[in-house]
Amino acid sequence: MFTLLELTASSARQRFTTGFVFGLGWFFPALAWMWFLTSPGYIIGVAMYASLHGLASLVVVRKDDNRSFLFMSPVAHILIEVLRMCAPFGGVPLATLGIAQVGGPLHRVASIGGVILLSWLTWQIGALLAKRPLDFSVDHQHRRLLWSLCLLSLVGSYFAPRGSNTGRDFYVVAVQGGGPQGTRAIDTDPRDVVKRHLTATQTINNNGDDPIDLVVWPENVIDVVDFATSTEAQEVGAEASRLNAPIAVGITEDVNREHFTNAQVIVNSDGEVVDRYDKVRRVPFGEYMPMRSFLKSLGAPVDQVPRDALAGTGPAILDVPTSTGSERIGVVISWEVFFGGRARESVEHGAGFIINPTNGSSYTWTVLQSQQVASSKLRAIETGRWVVQVSPTGFSAFIDPEGHVHQRTGVGEQKVISGHVAIRSGKTIYVALGDKPWVVLIALVFLAAILNRSKSRTKSRA
Repeated sequence: MFTLLELTASSARQRFTTGFVFGLGWFFPALAWMWFLTSPGYIIGVAMYASLHGLASLVVVRKDDNRSFLFMSPVAHILIEVLRMCAPFGGVPLATLGIAQVGGPLHRVASIGGVILLSWLTWQIGALLAKRPLDFSVDHQHRRLLWSLCLLSLVGSYFAPRGSNTGRDFYVVAVQGGGPQGTRAIDTDPRDVVKRHLTATQTINNNGDDPIDLVVWPENVIDVVDFATSTEAQEVGAEASRLNAPIAVGITEDVNREHFTNAQVIVNSDGEVVDRYDKVRRVPFGEYMPMRSFLKSLGAPVDQVPRDALAGTGPAILDVPTSTGSERIGVVISWEVFFGGRARESVEHGAGFIINPTNGSSYTWTVLQSQQVASSKLRAIETGRWVVQVSPTGFSAFIDPEGHVHQRTGVGEQKVISGHVAIRSGKTIYVALGDKPWVVLIALVFLAAILNRSKSRTKSRA
């Protein structure tokens, strides 16, 4: 419907307004989670992203040339989406078309070109269906070419490499401690969160016939000055010893009065920390305050984020000890699951499956949590790997390489879920290529369409 309105708008103002209103309808509900981080940022962000799509609509249609619309509408709007994934503050890659389509018939395309190709395919089909979808007598060459590209992308995704099972698996237990949502760390006692997860973990029994290979706790459920010397480390170590299985646990540690770290560590059955990954992608206005001094001078409530998280620099992997050595897994902590490059990096470093420890308890409703499950599905399809998502208050789930969700928990409940996760190897096309080739290709198509339209207008005036 939007592409048809975009195509039939008769003036520049109408074209911009069409794109802007469309953007408001898209981002106003889908980015509502931002309200709980920064209400002014939510309003500004929605207006800015809607305006960018208004500008895209202004560019793609001209009264004297509707033919280029078929090419330009998809690539122009997807270029806006690419920009949104990168800036400002590292990007906000939520509420994308890819997230919306991950449960639909086009989702397999993500294994070839990630969220960018999936978004383009969705928009391109919409543009083709906007007006005379099967009338090949008008612009027949353009339409046939574009329909062929869409069909090739979709069919090719069913035959593209998606990795393979190694014949090994991990018996993984994910622990959701439960509790209320809409809470902030500065307003709660961190011991309450630890106790809930200890209580849930104590219900687990390690069956000797089917031993546990890994227990996963969510992001930053332990908040201490120094984990290695803390009471919490002893408690986690005792559970690892009782279960004779390593535990991957999310921790935050104090660095100084201005900074802290957010990490996922592996505690072995001897109670020792044997590996650690520090979160690389931080949440703006959640884990650090951009332009802190400037915003403070304006009277903004920067004290809601009193300290900034230090960004990690290491690859997105953890080595989990096993009876025969170790097994490498991928790790994307919370916000990082929205960035395809983080999961892709873990597979490039040999990860057999991926964990996504997260913490959505600061957000009321389930807007963000639902998009996070959808993003975990995207990462599973893109990489050809199982993804284990675990949260203190929901949602926690197992997602297979085809994007199917298993054992998803409810919000707020205390629950332990478990299952055998296949260790996989091999690369999808997306893992091999990444996002850059698709961004370049889309930009080149947009540039070629602009040049071709300019050339056509020059000829018509001659």
